[in-house]
Order: sequence, then structure tokens, then C-alpha cells
Amino acid sequence: MASSKFKAFWNHPAGLKTIHFWAPTFKWGLSIANVADFTKPPETISYPQQIVVAASGLIWTRYGMVITPRNWNLCSVNFAMSMTGFCQLTRKIGYDISNERKTSIVKE
Repeated sequence: MASSKFKAFWNHPAGLKTIHFWAPTFKWGLSIANVADFTKPPETISYPQQIVVAASGLIWTRYGMVITPRNWNLCSVNFAMSMTGFCQLTRKIGYDISNERKTSIVKE
């Protein structure tokens, strides 16, 4: 049974012997790097970079669902990438708001 499932996966249009498997698999590195950056200070987060990460993640998630055959690996990696981008943006916005409040209190 396991042999037939592996054989089906191997011969699938988005299987192990195609770029449609390996490109999204290596793209997981971007999401992992973004998760690793959760420990870095929020002042180092770049708005343009994280907006692009989040937006491209959403766009390519949709693309992964509309192509034939559906590429679940592509869909999931891009969904994870968009979520990590939104998390980083939330951290940056929260930091900027709290920093702005501190500065306005000091000025008064």
C-alpha cells in the first residue's frame, strides 16, 4: 500500500521529480527565516519588506488553488509566508504606536 502511494506521489504532476514540488519546498526557508526573526527587536522590521512578504504570500496562495493540478505545497508555503509577514507587521505597528505614545508623554 505504501509503495503504491509513493509511486502515485512520484508520478504526480506536482510530485518529487518536478520543479512544482521542489520550488515551494525550498521556499519554506523564507517562512522559517521570518519566524526566526520574531526574536529580533521590532525596530529592525522593514515595512516594505514585510508588506511584500504578506502580499506575495496571499497572491501565490490563491494561485496555488486555481492551477491544475492544485499544488497544496505551494498553497501552504505561501499561506505560511503571508501569516508570518502579517505577524511581523503587527509587531512593528504595535512597537511604533507604543513608541509614539511614550514620546508624546515625554513632550508634555
